[in-house]
Amino acid sequence: MSAERRAAGSGARPARPSHRAPGPPRQRRGCAPGVRAAPGLVARSPRARRPCARAPGAAARERSGCGTRSGVARAGAGAAASRRCRMAAEPPSSLSYRTTGSTCLHPLSELLGIPLDQVNFVACQLFALFAAFWFRIYLSPGKTSPDVRHAFATIFGIYFVIFCFGWYSVHLFVLVLMCYGIMVTASVSSIHRPLMIVTQKITTLAFQVHDGLGRRAEDLSAEQHRLAVKVKPSFLQYLSYLLNFMSVIAGPCNNFKDYIAFIEGRHTHMKLLEVNWKQRGFQSLPEPSPTGAVIRKLYMTLVSLLLFLTLTKTFPVTCLVDDWFVHKANFLTRLCYLYIVMQASKPKYYFAWTLADAVNNAAGFGFSGVDKNGNFCWDLLSNLNIWKIETATSFKMYLENWNIQTATWLKRVCYERVPWYPTVLTFVLSALWHGVYPGYYFTFLTGTLVTVAARTMRSNYRHYFLSSKALKVAYDVVTWAVTQLAVSYTVAPFVMLAVEPTISLYKSMYFYLHIISLLIILFLPVKPHAHIQRQPQTLNSINKKKKD
Repeated sequence: MSAERRAAGSGARPARPSHRAPGPPRQRRGCAPGVRAAPGLVARSPRARRPCARAPGAAARERSGCGTRSGVARAGAGAAASRRCRMAAEPPSSLSYRTTGSTCLHPLSELLGIPLDQVNFVACQLFALFAAFWFRIYLSPGKTSPDVRHAFATIFGIYFVIFCFGWYSVHLFVLVLMCYGIMVTASVSSIHRPLMIVTQKITTLAFQVHDGLGRRAEDLSAEQHRLAVKVKPSFLQYLSYLLNFMSVIAGPCNNFKDYIAFIEGRHTHMKLLEVNWKQRGFQSLPEPSPTGAVIRKLYMTLVSLLLFLTLTKTFPVTCLVDDWFVHKANFLTRLCYLYIVMQASKPKYYFAWTLADAVNNAAGFGFSGVDKNGNFCWDLLSNLNIWKIETATSFKMYLENWNIQTATWLKRVCYERVPWYPTVLTFVLSALWHGVYPGYYFTFLTGTLVTVAARTMRSNYRHYFLSSKALKVAYDVVTWAVTQLAVSYTVAPFVMLAVEPTISLYKSMYFYLHIISLLIILFLPVKPHAHIQRQPQTLNSINKKKKD
């Protein structure tokens, strides 16, 4: 399961029904005074579809409808009925049982008031962090064989999956075993096709095996040639790559050759040779330590956790469907409030991805080379660049620094390989990979529209603001504000998940970004340089250009 999906699932879920008589409604923190938040906005559990229990004296009210539809309160009478259903809900402590994984941390879950599945997730990641240090020190490549490292990484990973997901993990294990059977029995020319039914790592491996065994070297780009796998992996290598404890819970995706080099102890030396370490001033081949990088990332993890426990709880996404927001606030207030709520939803992603990065680094995986100042870099597996996200001056810059490994995966398996409409098809694949919630499709289809419009605007007007430093600063300030507001508008359905709140939000915003984007695409000329060559250069394409 990806960290993003787990992070998205950390929203409030509707509690189980209870026979308790309805009490006075409680106001959500962060919402406007006197406003009641719509319940179940980001509910994801199918169990939330059960009808509400009959409360004493509430039979007449039940006839008007009680329960949530797709986890989202409907307008009018439906919303009122859903509010009555929330009043009759159980205390939030019942949420802690909603897991198929281990329940041994249930007392801690009740003490913290956090659902048990989230407690299990954090516990596994913290245990993985300590296991990663132990793995790097006591099972280093100089002390143990690659097979032993593969075996331990796989065993720990399988245990973490069972601890978090219980019998649901059978689904994952069956898919992994089936795909290995397909890989070792399918013809080389078609090996990449059936493996597309599973997610990032298997599709990454499938295409890299296909590039190594099913295509000519001259038809590959430099990057495809570097990552191509020319020998089918053994069963132990395959399991270790997919189920290792460093990334089985929260990722990120990585390349098979990089992982094998890490297990065999060649990872850091390969990266140092790529940057020519002698020219960097080193007299002998250095041994980079990840300790400093791990400490910095753990510090960022702690800050993200504190922001999640304060900011995210204060401004829940449910406030975006409040009567105050939808009907009473003016348009400018809605813009600002939407930005604040979307900013408040980020810390959970920052927490999950940064902690996952730290776990890999602690094990010695993730070294990317040396920067221009001679410092060792441990960002090979980093999933985000927070500074660039928060200061992005274009939609493209924002996307390039958010969920970086997933963006890289989409580029390698879709954008560079499809023969037509690469941007549209890449967004569609991203939506399919995330899941079936309608909000995902609203986000990625809107993102396609905004991406094309932003590219058109940039190609038509940016060069006018490069003549002086003052104009460039003004341009950057304006584009930063526009980018942040556009991203907030685009990603809101991603955290709202369902159709009704998404339509309600966009109606309250007058569909302004959709309309502006369409007008830009329809009436502004598309400059030729806006369509940059997307296909990677291959040896054949270079030779063809030389002949021409």
